[in-house]
Amino acid sequence: MRATPKTTILLRALAILSLSLFCMGEAAALYPKKGDSDPHRGVRDARRKAIQGIDVSRWQGEIDWERVRDAGTRFAFIKATEGGDHLDPSFRRNWEGARRAGVPRGAYHFVWWCRPAKDQVRWIKRHIPRDPDALPPVLDLEWNGESESCGKKLPREKALAKVREMLKGLQEHTGKKPIIYTDITFHEDVLEGEFNDYPYWLRSTAAPLRHRYNREQWEFWQFTTTGRVPGITGDVDRNAFFGSEHEFASWRQGRFDIGARKWHGNEPRIAGRKAPAGSLAPGSAGGTPFRMLPPGRVPGRSLVSRDPDVTGSLANDGDDE
Repeated sequence: MRATPKTTILLRALAILSLSLFCMGEAAALYPKKGDSDPHRGVRDARRKAIQGIDVSRWQGEIDWERVRDAGTRFAFIKATEGGDHLDPSFRRNWEGARRAGVPRGAYHFVWWCRPAKDQVRWIKRHIPRDPDALPPVLDLEWNGESESCGKKLPREKALAKVREMLKGLQEHTGKKPIIYTDITFHEDVLEGEFNDYPYWLRSTAAPLRHRYNREQWEFWQFTTTGRVPGITGDVDRNAFFGSEHEFASWRQGRFDIGARKWHGNEPRIAGRKAPAGSLAPGSAGGTPFRMLPPGRVPGRSLVSRDPDVTGSLANDGDDE
């Protein structure tokens, strides 16, 4: 029977719908207890990663960390400080709650470009704990575009000088190499080609990272700000780790530098053929295996960022990110 134009259009629509449902099913199989109130197909590669976590601040309210853990959450980055005089009012409660529940956690500092770096380092040292079991700290690098008093961008070299001073201060304070969180705009304006041996935590909520950043590798990917996780009321940012269970565990133990991709000593020899990095989900999350390729390198694109103290996320959510 010859297909009419209407029939052809209908069949194509059904094929697209089936593919979308299949991709959603893949993601749900990894973490069936987690969800997304506004999922985007452009980040399905991140949803297939085995090791996933969240980032939180005061905007998530009271968190039931045991339920968060039981949903398969492997790590949490918790907002601690901002600028030189702001402490997130939920930080201490979240820090201790995650510790008691056994969720690996790290603190993040949101940079305020109108404050001297030395003031911010002093504030960090006053409030971010030096817990030996904590994940490395995070330096959150975005323009303060939503601020009326501090919305102006700095010249690139001046911004880089501040970043260097704060990275040094964080590492001296915690004894661990910090993670750099950034968005598309700040990365393009300031960070391209810089700090390449540091772990990068990149944001893209609607497209693969290789379509948004001119970088050859990434370590963490913030892939949605509309995630749903048991134990948290409303939306929460969800994130993926780039690598395998072995790499994640070795990084936590200080044996693997994920930014430089270097082992301290010889890389361990593991008998047998292993699954590709990030292809197996933890058993507690009800995971199934998937294969994927690492991201390539393509030119980045600029978008506007926002103050996380206004939005409750580390950056503004947009369909074109």
